[in-house]
Amino acid sequence: MLTAIVQRMGADSRTWRWWYLASCGWLSLRRFGWNGENGGMTVRPTQTSGSQGSERSTSALWHPFSDMGSRSAPIEMARGEGVWLWDTDGNRYLDGSSSLWYANVGHGRPEIARAISDQLARLETFHIFGDFINRPATELADRLASLAPMPDAKVFLTSGGGDSIEAAVKLARLHHAVRGEPSRQFVISRVQGYHGTHGIGTSILGMPFTEGFGELVHDTARVPWDSAEALEAEITRLGSDRVAAFVFEPVIGSGGVLVPPEGYLEDVIRICRAHGVLAIADAVICGFGRLGSWFGVERWDIEPDMIAFAKGVTSGYLPLGGVIASAEVAEPFFAEPGRMFAHGATYCGHATCCAAALANIGLLEQADLVHRAALIEREFHERLSSLTSHSLVRTVRGGVGLMAAVVLESQSLGERSALATDFWLAARRQGVLTRSLFDGVAVAPPLIIDEEQQDMLVASLRAALDDVVPVDAR
Repeated sequence: MLTAIVQRMGADSRTWRWWYLASCGWLSLRRFGWNGENGGMTVRPTQTSGSQGSERSTSALWHPFSDMGSRSAPIEMARGEGVWLWDTDGNRYLDGSSSLWYANVGHGRPEIARAISDQLARLETFHIFGDFINRPATELADRLASLAPMPDAKVFLTSGGGDSIEAAVKLARLHHAVRGEPSRQFVISRVQGYHGTHGIGTSILGMPFTEGFGELVHDTARVPWDSAEALEAEITRLGSDRVAAFVFEPVIGSGGVLVPPEGYLEDVIRICRAHGVLAIADAVICGFGRLGSWFGVERWDIEPDMIAFAKGVTSGYLPLGGVIASAEVAEPFFAEPGRMFAHGATYCGHATCCAAALANIGLLEQADLVHRAALIEREFHERLSSLTSHSLVRTVRGGVGLMAAVVLESQSLGERSALATDFWLAARRQGVLTRSLFDGVAVAPPLIIDEEQQDMLVASLRAALDDVVPVDAR
């Protein structure tokens, strides 16, 4: 699979390998000892801006996606306000990636803090298994169902994005089984797609985060991210009576900010309908204003069978996710007794998390913030596209919503495998936090970012590019 990804994206395997390591966040290639030359490794300590203590972190904390044997002094974030973050050394950063794509309404919103505090004072939570409910969970489910593009939808709450994908795929297989088609087991996803790191999510990833885990879930397949014809051909090859679901991101996020070709999403929905395959939209990144609508899919006027959501539903203030199921998907489980969806996490429907989500949705409704990304996406993309005048920049992907990728020149990446990570680190030194991609950086700021802050973001990225240009090439 990795070879196919590399071929599709035009990057060599060495570049992919180092991007894979670098994508962990604060742990950079230079912390792995990568010297960026001749494929060599040298072991040496390095530091970057912020919290630059001379000692390694001695905490027992095990960082996700990180080589803990090569760690150095971490950057400790102390507080946030709006689009800004400050570390414990007082350095200020513009949050150009909304942390991990989730800080949609920005940091430090007192409205959400009050909602959390008030709910904790009344009832922190009680489970919603069986016939138990709590008011925030029912209010949130009803609110989300009213916002969904599918009429009469039902909402199954989870603890996050990976949980949501797990629930959606299990529900898809069970839905077919209770309707007399238990052979429908295959789940098709896309190359470059990212769907979390749970068992099912890992098994349907279109990125190189599966190596070494063995086969976690059987009956999965991947198709090129931009070809509806390839999806239909794969369904035909497998046999449509054996395919349960197709999982897709409206705009691929972590895989490179890849906007679907014109007509693609409409075509894949049509193909799924024709073959009885359930279409599951992974809106974990794209939802709650990131693309300028509640779930992202509305930008293409499509109705998937299920929508998996998380991240922006609370803007990261507390962990929460869920699955919105169409009336048709939910019907076998609601129409008559005896059919149970035997799935659920301890904290699904957590009262305080749901209270945070309700407050967050209220903020998104204020001044129509949920639709702001669609209103300013053109100007946002034009600002970032001005970076293509730099000798290191090949293009800027995006154009839909507030998410984009600044893509570096292929020749420069081939000559210097650590270039994308050097760019990411240089941006951080310039006071802008982005997400590392194998061929550049991803940018997805909070929806509240203003014009002056956008200009600052672009200016800082240009300065970062200047920083990583070889001295002899300046």
